[in-house]
Amino acid sequence: MNPSGLEALIEALRCLPGVGPKSAQRMAYHLMQRERKGAQRLGESLLHALEAVRHCQRCNTFTEGEICERCASPRRDRSLLCVVETPVDMNMMEQTLAYKGLYYVLMGRISPLDGVGPNELGLERLVRRALDGEVCEVILATNFTNEGEATAHYLTALLSQKGVSVTRIARGVPVGGELEYVDSGTLAQAVRERRGLLT
Repeated sequence: MNPSGLEALIEALRCLPGVGPKSAQRMAYHLMQRERKGAQRLGESLLHALEAVRHCQRCNTFTEGEICERCASPRRDRSLLCVVETPVDMNMMEQTLAYKGLYYVLMGRISPLDGVGPNELGLERLVRRALDGEVCEVILATNFTNEGEATAHYLTALLSQKGVSVTRIARGVPVGGELEYVDSGTLAQAVRERRGLLT
């Protein structure tokens, strides 16, 4: 029987993606037995992040200020707005060096089986952003999963009826693939070959 503090740590570690009961137990034992200083640093870092990190008011990614560095940069092309599912996807787009516009991070995707619909994604913020008078083209870079495709289809209909020009990154990205796992050359090609969508 584990002490209650250790059980609480094991249970807390299970919230991480891909971490089951045995992995969580191994991590907790490792931290307590060999990495107590690392565990303390981890705890302090988590507390600091929870207190300091918030969502950018313009693109919805994580930042410690009101507006993130990308949104504040005068070097970005403000006529282009790329919509991605997660901050990781945004970072992958940046690594291609093929895109110089701004972003909007959905922090998810439409997934009825998971109880995530358009309302849960707060799409009214995206619509306001797309209609701010600066944006000329919205590039949809959601993943090529069923949920990502459903999200892209919904956003195309939503934004097109407002008169916004909407394109989708090309399928250089494998069907069923997620941007996080695509090499930057393939992703750069997909950005260059983006196309409009029929509504």
